Amino acid sequence: MLPTKVSLLVTFVVIASLSLQITPTNGANILGIFTSHSPSHLIVHMSVVKVLAERGHNVTVVVTQKPKVNHKDINVIVIPPLPEHEEILNREVSGMAMKKNNIFTTVSNMFGSLRLLIDMQKETLQDPRFTALYDNSKFDLVIVGFFFNIFQLGAAAKFKAPVAISWSGPSMIMTDTLIGNPLEMSYVPNMNMALNVGEKMSFLRRIQNIMMNGFFDLIMKIMDFRSEGFYKELFGQEENFPTLKEMKKNVSIILVNGHFSEGPIRPNVPALVEVGGIQVKDKPDPLPKDIADFLDGANENGAILFSLGSNLKGSSINPATATYIYNVLSKLPQKVIWKWEDLENTPGNSPNILYKKWMPQDDILAHPNLRLFITHAGKGGVTEAQYHGVPMLALPVFADQHGNAEKVVKLGYGKQLELISLTEEALRENVLEVLNNPSYRKNVKEFSQLYRDRPLSARENAAFWIEYVVRHHGAAHMQSPLVHMNFIESNNLDVYAVLIGVFYVLYRIFSLIFCIVCKKIFKKSCGTGASKDKSKKKVKKQ
Repeated sequence: MLPTKVSLLVTFVVIASLSLQITPTNGANILGIFTSHSPSHLIVHMSVVKVLAERGHNVTVVVTQKPKVNHKDINVIVIPPLPEHEEILNREVSGMAMKKNNIFTTVSNMFGSLRLLIDMQKETLQDPRFTALYDNSKFDLVIVGFFFNIFQLGAAAKFKAPVAISWSGPSMIMTDTLIGNPLEMSYVPNMNMALNVGEKMSFLRRIQNIMMNGFFDLIMKIMDFRSEGFYKELFGQEENFPTLKEMKKNVSIILVNGHFSEGPIRPNVPALVEVGGIQVKDKPDPLPKDIADFLDGANENGAILFSLGSNLKGSSINPATATYIYNVLSKLPQKVIWKWEDLENTPGNSPNILYKKWMPQDDILAHPNLRLFITHAGKGGVTEAQYHGVPMLALPVFADQHGNAEKVVKLGYGKQLELISLTEEALRENVLEVLNNPSYRKNVKEFSQLYRDRPLSARENAAFWIEYVVRHHGAAHMQSPLVHMNFIESNNLDVYAVLIGVFYVLYRIFSLIFCIVCKKIFKKSCGTGASKDKSKKKVKKQ
């Protein structure tokens, strides 16, 4: 009898233990629309849905290129752009590498040839491989990868599903306005402004901040005008269909690739979910054998990773600049892994340099022998370097890269140089400075500990809030009232106008009363004085 009881008890304990390890899930059907055609954006978006696939959800994604991050249970629908469109994009990105760029020139390019990036996202939703989903699929949630494609919210309305947005950068005015996240421009700098965490903006900085936010607000309005046209073209034939304006007020959550430890310190509504570093693996994957052997063989001098990102090819660099870079790197005692697409035509051959067409960047940065990351300062690469505590030398080219590079320098994580005006002497000097000055590694290592210290990991945070939205059918109770308020209401301008009017009326009333009282007092006083004069005259005559 006793053995039987013991056996039952052991069985119960085993079943209970196993049940605790099983993630409860209802197996929701989730659609991801990730069509910005940027490999770095796609890595972040796919990292979000990979978590969901691992938790047992049925995930379908529509992309324009084969994703680097994937999962065996994700149904991937690839709708590539036309070859001539891809050629135009590559040519434009290469052209930007040949001249100095900032956020203004990058945005101006959006209204030129790079507007093709936005047009392509509309064309993807017209492709039969996508439209077939309308008839054959039912989704509990649609996740849209954000990149000037707000018209794609109509797909969620078509599927009658709540919508979430995944954004590859930190929160900004273009995402904040969709969920009523307060801008607070007096102390919350825009994403391109480099400040220490908690640092107060100076008067000139606040002027710059207002101007920059106004600039992006103007860009939003221009893009909204185009989006309205795309929205009507895609969904204008539908009966009783919500307008784009209505859809913009029905975004359930926005997942942003940022974290408060990076700054700025600011208030956030519940619908803004920070998943900064979600593309970083909890445990690095094993490296390809050639890379692993190369890094493991690095002596006490360690190794360097050099990559200008997924959008910019090595052939886009000015040949003279590539020669400068090779001359510096080939003479270093460190081993160097260099991302270079054309392996038949490299800048030079050196035993300490390994050229790779593609590389698992996150896994390489996690290697203990890595000493320096020479980067274009894209948000994804900077995040991975910060997470793994690797100091950086930034060579920004366009978009948000200059702002990211300035933050690297401001926070003491590395140095910055302009790729377009790079010289061999400046590169050598800065590489040696970051390698030999321990303060850069110390600063970024300290931040790495801070960045990792969270109640939930980025993956766990994303999974919880996405499942929360699914469980509560869009979680409308999380929505800020600010979404439904116009500029006058949200800034209390109507209240201030009424109060000023009331105070003005009261001021006029009290002024009038005061004047009347004063007149009566002075009139009485004057009358009494006149009577006394008359009495004196009468007495004198008598």
